[in-house]
Amino acid sequence: MVRHASGNRGVTPSKLCLPTPGFKVKAKLQGQIVIATHNEGKLAEMRDLLAPYGIKTLSSGELGLPEPEETGETFAANAILKARAAAQLSRLPAFADDSGLCIDALNGEPGIHSARYARDAGGFDQAMQKLEEALAAGPHKPPFKAHFGCALALAFPDGKAKAFEGRVFGELVFPPRGHLGFGYDPIFRPEGFDQTFGEMTREEKHSIPADGSPGLSHRARAFQLFAKSCLDGRTSN
Repeated sequence: MVRHASGNRGVTPSKLCLPTPGFKVKAKLQGQIVIATHNEGKLAEMRDLLAPYGIKTLSSGELGLPEPEETGETFAANAILKARAAAQLSRLPAFADDSGLCIDALNGEPGIHSARYARDAGGFDQAMQKLEEALAAGPHKPPFKAHFGCALALAFPDGKAKAFEGRVFGELVFPPRGHLGFGYDPIFRPEGFDQTFGEMTREEKHSIPADGSPGLSHRARAFQLFAKSCLDGRTSN
């Protein structure tokens, strides 16, 4: 279960999933924040995105914070839950991500259960093989359409929180290709590209165009909305 700071013991996990109605960040975020993740791949990407804004970061892993149980039913709900839990325990603003792969032929699965699906399969390599087998056994034929979804949430120690969401659409590629990404990147090829995310560098995958057009990755697209609302208004790096 989620642990709460002493001033928030009455808050239930379901309440932690909810955004604060009408909440707007009145002053642009600056100083130090906690990135609420123990995932090294996500941590590296989120630090890359925040670095141009002069934001100093600590991770939940570095602070020894526990990972809360993800009880939300959407990416946004789980991102808010994780950000709030980290903010309440650290007494610092916290930034969290929840993301996953949604496959049309599998009714959107693994979706919010993407990490758990991989954990139960024994790792991402085994999970990708399991997905390939599930698709081969089903009635649908390739190309298998899919999208990555991401929600980024910002929360403060007083419990106020807001989420920003991005998606990137594409199709699945088997066998997996590339070793540059993490998670399900080697089987996802975004629309308009020949390379999978696993064959792209971090810079190629989540760089943000200077002209303000959408970034490539789901995380970059969510970050553009976050930057416009919570940073200095710039959406490029």
